[in-house]
Amino acid sequence: MNNHPRISRRRFFKGAAVCAFGIPYLVNSKVFGANDQVTSGVIGVGGPAKSAGGTRKIAVCDVREDKIRNYLQDKSVAVYSDFHEILAREDIDVVFIGTPDHWHAIPAIEAAKAGKDIYCEKPMSLTIREAREMVTAVRRYNRVFQTGSQQRSAYGGKFKFAVEMIRNGRIGDLKRIHVSVGGPSGPCGESAEPTPDGVDWNRWLGPAPWRPFNQKVLTRWRAFRDYSGGGMTDWGAHHFDIVQWALDKDDSGPVEIIPPNGKDVKYLTYIYDNGLEVSHRSHPFGGIVFEGTRGTIRLSRKVLETEPEHIMHKPIEPNEIHVYDSTREGHFGNFVRCVRSRQKPVCDVEIGCRSVTVCHLGNIAYWLGRPLKWNPAAERFIGDEHANQWLSRAKRAPWRT
Repeated sequence: MNNHPRISRRRFFKGAAVCAFGIPYLVNSKVFGANDQVTSGVIGVGGPAKSAGGTRKIAVCDVREDKIRNYLQDKSVAVYSDFHEILAREDIDVVFIGTPDHWHAIPAIEAAKAGKDIYCEKPMSLTIREAREMVTAVRRYNRVFQTGSQQRSAYGGKFKFAVEMIRNGRIGDLKRIHVSVGGPSGPCGESAEPTPDGVDWNRWLGPAPWRPFNQKVLTRWRAFRDYSGGGMTDWGAHHFDIVQWALDKDDSGPVEIIPPNGKDVKYLTYIYDNGLEVSHRSHPFGGIVFEGTRGTIRLSRKVLETEPEHIMHKPIEPNEIHVYDSTREGHFGNFVRCVRSRQKPVCDVEIGCRSVTVCHLGNIAYWLGRPLKWNPAAERFIGDEHANQWLSRAKRAPWRT
């Protein structure tokens, strides 16, 4: 029997206090046996995270009634409008975070404090500083964290295979890489509209600056800088993650970012410490092209092509370089296994942090319109304090990390 209070439709949007302070966190110390089921709560009922794959979902939370309507009649799932109510439950082992991007960091950090393991949709954060704060919290409270960059685990293993071909020199030394995803987000100039019933708009905005309701903002928030980094952090969090993996840079990143200037630089270009150039081609739902001294790999969710063709027909030998293999269990399955074993999953919090940082660096270069030098160890721009101001954003009270 579920003894936790369920929220009624009348209660749902009465605006319970969203207090990040004073809640008694009950740290889950459960030790899983082979037959123990992992229980989960979903914060933000949208995207892949809503499936809570491999777990028994017992609670959901959202600030939009249309997202949770189907759960209101399901007596096996408790429904909340404040994610802290999920975090305060001792019987929840993990949380899945599927909120808009500007709402990733706060519940993730609070979940780590509450002793929950975390699956967070990509992109991991709205800013570079948030991503690092998430790493700090996950490590401090010894939590398992999987970033939802599922290309490492899915699509028939083609991304993993491509990475291993590159790491084993099948196309020689890398000369350059091209990544095709959408461009950066921009400012929001949408006009005010009446807030519809069933939307807690103040809580949807949360830490973002206050603005009146607009339906386009609610449903197409990725286009706007206050809530997302646009296509650069959306699909970029997938494709630049694979680039980082291929380059063995899961704990680092580029050292220079050069935006297009209409002259000699046609595309935004990242430069790594070995001189390798990675260019961004602003094309939604594209792919990645790896050019080497002895061949080329073209890669997307639907395509894996090589020149010369024969190199993709030769399997990776046991004595060659192999990367983390989560393709058989899948991304959710890898997360749940690591919750049980306390190992790091394939897209651990540090990896998610470094991959989304690449995306954020590109956006900052686009927004400022000038070349930037980056120190990936210190995670600061070199000699550019104005650019360093973009590492974080002010959060609207009372929402703080």
